[in-house]
Amino acid sequence: MKTKEKILRASIKLFNENGFGAVNLEELAQVLEISRGNLTYHFKNKNDLLEVIIQEMWEKIAAEKEKTLQVPSFQNMHNQTQMYHSFQNEYAFVFLDIHVQNHPLVKDQFKAMIEKTINDFYKMIAMGIQIGTVKKETIPGTYRSLALSVWMVSFYWLSQQTTRDKTNAKEGEKVMWGLILPHLTRKGVTGFKDYFGEAFYEKLGDPFDVNKHALIKF
Repeated sequence: MKTKEKILRASIKLFNENGFGAVNLEELAQVLEISRGNLTYHFKNKNDLLEVIIQEMWEKIAAEKEKTLQVPSFQNMHNQTQMYHSFQNEYAFVFLDIHVQNHPLVKDQFKAMIEKTINDFYKMIAMGIQIGTVKKETIPGTYRSLALSVWMVSFYWLSQQTTRDKTNAKEGEKVMWGLILPHLTRKGVTGFKDYFGEAFYEKLGDPFDVNKHALIKF
């Protein structure tokens, strides 16, 4: 592995472990066991490092998205969510640090990705209504809230796992489908079972026990 590539891999690892703002070039050079001068020969400062890392991340995301069918379907949404969770782990410091997300090298692309993702969820719901797998909206605003909620579960999954000290990635998929399934028609549920299997449907999570909670009347 060439020195520049070693620097990139070590930087990502160190940023993920300690945060982008907490790591300086001197510490990075020590981890790499090279001189600071050798490090700055390849990257003058942390912004140069961040720019290359972010570009690498976008290129990987684009390459993975090219492998999937870009059609508005819940199956495709499920696959894209898995993909984003994978990249959240690989580039954790980006998804966990609001300061990195608001960095001039990151902000515009990040915002564009978020808006496109939410819009894709809108399209999936609209397509589902058209083909009869999703119920028609009965309360105005329900499906816009659903699209936003599904995005938040996907985007902030790593953040809440870190806060709660949880590591079950599969739980995120179940939470996402727990939001969507109540809105599916019988045809939609059948399609879900055909694609994911009866076992996944039946083990979405522990059943809610109303007896364990106080009843509240509105």
